[in-house]
Amino acid sequence: MKTAYLLLLICIIASCKPQPAKTNGGVKVKPVKILPASYKRTQALQANAAADTSQADEQADAYADYYIVVADTGLSYNALRGKMFDLNKSLNIPIDTMNRGYNKTKDLIALSDKDEDEMYAGEYYPRRSVSDFLSLEYLNQYKSDAKEKTIALVRGIYETKTSADSALQAMGQSKTAFAFKAKVFVGCMH
Repeated sequence: MKTAYLLLLICIIASCKPQPAKTNGGVKVKPVKILPASYKRTQALQANAAADTSQADEQADAYADYYIVVADTGLSYNALRGKMFDLNKSLNIPIDTMNRGYNKTKDLIALSDKDEDEMYAGEYYPRRSVSDFLSLEYLNQYKSDAKEKTIALVRGIYETKTSADSALQAMGQSKTAFAFKAKVFVGCMH
């Protein structure tokens, strides 16, 4: 609002016609408008503070705290895919590949090169929303200290620790399963 008033004031001043110069003993004297010393500084600080706040809010909204349950990890897509189908049969947990498969040439879990999403066709697109599906994901999407090509057999992504603990417990006494809290990027990826 203050910015609008400032712009209005500038427009009014700019549209005023100049008055004839005053003289002091034959020497022209230009009228000078003196602003308080803190004027420019206060305006700049207020504008920067508003920009920083909105940018920080946008960044905070782009991430969500979720709980990830992982059944197993490894470097072999095929081995983890087989385990995913075994869990599907034994525990009746649905699978959602999100139309991704393993691209041997790129050594990558990826959408088809002909996928309708032109931006991510032939590339990896991570699971980022709350879901109770089995899927194969790159662990470093959820855990920044994970090695780059480590694949996680994700059991699900949950909003609460209680839900994640229940999902982990439903898998029985698995030595490879674990759960952790992650800051997941849920902002726009297009």
